[in-house]
Amino acid sequence: MLSPVAAIRQIRHLALPGLSGRDARIAAMQHPRRNQTSMLRQRTLKSVIRATGVGLHSGVKVRIALRPAAPDTGIVFCRVDLDPPVELKANPFGVGDTRMASVLEQDGVRLGTVEHLMSALAGLGIDNLYVDVDAAELPIMDGSAAPFVYLLQSAGIEAQNAPKRFLRVKKPVEVNEGDKWARLDPYDGFKLDFSIAFNHPAVDQTGTRVAVDFADDSYTRDISRARTFGFTQDVEALRAQGLALGGSLDNAIVMDEYRVLNAEGLRLPDEFARHKVLDAIGDLYLAGHPLLAAFSANKSGHALNNQLLRVLLADASAWELVSFERDEAVPAGIAHLYPTLQLS
Repeated sequence: MLSPVAAIRQIRHLALPGLSGRDARIAAMQHPRRNQTSMLRQRTLKSVIRATGVGLHSGVKVRIALRPAAPDTGIVFCRVDLDPPVELKANPFGVGDTRMASVLEQDGVRLGTVEHLMSALAGLGIDNLYVDVDAAELPIMDGSAAPFVYLLQSAGIEAQNAPKRFLRVKKPVEVNEGDKWARLDPYDGFKLDFSIAFNHPAVDQTGTRVAVDFADDSYTRDISRARTFGFTQDVEALRAQGLALGGSLDNAIVMDEYRVLNAEGLRLPDEFARHKVLDAIGDLYLAGHPLLAAFSANKSGHALNNQLLRVLLADASAWELVSFERDEAVPAGIAHLYPTLQLS
């Protein structure tokens, strides 16, 4: 079994060297044929884009800026409200609190509710990004990942001169907590199968199991619009814990004991289960690379999703890093999810 530090070091050791800035331009001139290959490349944004919103749990106004990053940077959050600013890299071993969100923690500095942006980044295949934030929580936006998808697409997505690396699951890994469980199996693609159970009439009358395979399904169309949800009877207890202070009908599906209170109703017939898939995609992307795996779960949440990643990475025989430098080597299960982008 690998320790958390050893697992992260092994990922870095296996990482293929990337080129950025001046070195990348020189390499492109010296090796023009490399630029003409159709390998799956890492991605970042073409330009900086900014947004403002409200923290779901803190209730405070939050400003963010999404900035391009060099190859092999990964996703790096920066608390710019602190002096000096503190960087927190997306990393499953950096997740501390998992009550109602995934919270990154480092030396007493926290950044909460990262899962919706992480989900959007995974869905659009963005590998490298700086996320400046002036509060201890990312904004909830409308409760889904769709506003983040819009921001990222508006900024433009750019291919980089470095191969995209995938974390391939080589053998089954599972974690359990009572009747809750989460599992990863080997698969040449990325698919998820998620079941929920809330014993609530408004939830139970919808689809409580969702299966998506990104060989055929679209993240933007099928997952990104699903909103987070909550129950009025839980609000008092959550707010006593300093949670859900910014929650409203504008950024969540809210239910009383019997029905959905939002006037517009649901966006999708199985929106509750699809939001759990959205969350799982974001939680799993904290691994630092897109997965080649089949994820399945029953009643899982942020805590179990994170535990699953930790168990996976602690077993060096359960995973490997791979890249695809030619079209014919790309598994059919990810060819649709990551269409080729040309270098600018």
